[in-house]
Amino acid sequence: MRGRTLKLSMAMLIAALAVSLAIFIGACGSKKSSNSSSNGSIKVGAIVSLTGSYAALGQPEQNTLNMEVKKINDAGGINGKQIDLMIKDDGTDDAKAVAAASELITQDHVVAILGPTGSSTTMAIRGNIDRAGIPEISMAAATPITNPVDKLVFATAWPNSVVVPFTFDYLKKHGITKIGAITDTGGFGADGLAVIKAAAPKMGMTVVDSETFNPGDTDMTAQLTKIKNTDAQAVLMWTAGPEGTIIAKEMQDLGMKIPLYGSHGNGNLQFIQGAGAAANGVKFPAGKILVPAAYGKGSAGYTQATAFITAYQAAYGAAPTTFAGHAFDAIHILADAAKTVSGDVTAAALRDAIEQTSGYVGISGDFTFSPTDHNGMTPKALVMYEIVNGKWTLAK
Repeated sequence: MRGRTLKLSMAMLIAALAVSLAIFIGACGSKKSSNSSSNGSIKVGAIVSLTGSYAALGQPEQNTLNMEVKKINDAGGINGKQIDLMIKDDGTDDAKAVAAASELITQDHVVAILGPTGSSTTMAIRGNIDRAGIPEISMAAATPITNPVDKLVFATAWPNSVVVPFTFDYLKKHGITKIGAITDTGGFGADGLAVIKAAAPKMGMTVVDSETFNPGDTDMTAQLTKIKNTDAQAVLMWTAGPEGTIIAKEMQDLGMKIPLYGSHGNGNLQFIQGAGAAANGVKFPAGKILVPAAYGKGSAGYTQATAFITAYQAAYGAAPTTFAGHAFDAIHILADAAKTVSGDVTAAALRDAIEQTSGYVGISGDFTFSPTDHNGMTPKALVMYEIVNGKWTLAK
């Protein structure tokens, strides 16, 4: 009886293992199939900040992605295949971004991810991207996103490593060589501070004081008072969150007469609306979409941007921001790359095609990628703005 029981148990174990193996093989096979365009559509994921401190950045990104995907699909899609876009909100939170990426990859079987909005959330999902082997086109600006190069990760925003030297060059031309820096401790601000400190001595600039604040802080009076008591000729603020509006107001309340310069993270309506009168006179670097004439009337960039602005205003009743431009470039770089793929659009084939992007005229600039450059942005894509009477104008 014991021998018979043992034989029966072994038989059941072998059968169970066989069933498990069949399920595993079937699951692997189905995942491989669904992670391509073989089902008649191209599944694309997007992670943006629709809530949290970067909501003012993520909302125009979502608007743009929805509008441009509809336009692409209405025109016949990609080689006859429709883009199936799935958007997740990361709440400007690293853990939520990781959860969103996991869901898009393992449940929705996307072949690429656009975003996230922020630098910290972009870096947080790097493990998901690398393990899955799918391409990502980030819309954030921290230097480590694309430097050093990760073969799967691309970006459409101007990196701090390009924007900080551009800003310093402008400051020096206007006789400013001593600055007080105030930066947030998030991914974008922390990287900005590191680039500021590294670039300053090389460009003849002096950071006379460096202050930080945490995302979500509501009072930066102590930090600004310290800067006020130095010989700084300007305040350089590096943040993309709503805290920037508080800094502008508190500088006014403290009677600080030196100018305030922001980062490219301040190219959104939230800053103008939140800071009110305190926003007037603030200068910051960004791309050319805020004042399209900066592209040069009649240029390919001008034609692209004005068509986009007209369509966006008709759809959403407001002008698009620089962040909308990052999303426009992300989806169109992906779409143009997908058009060159023969047969099923797999993650691997799409990655290779994205890396071959060359001379793409976008909203944020002209993009050319290579195995050693997954951003492609140069200072030529930037201009300096000044807020005058609540509106963006080109700074002199």
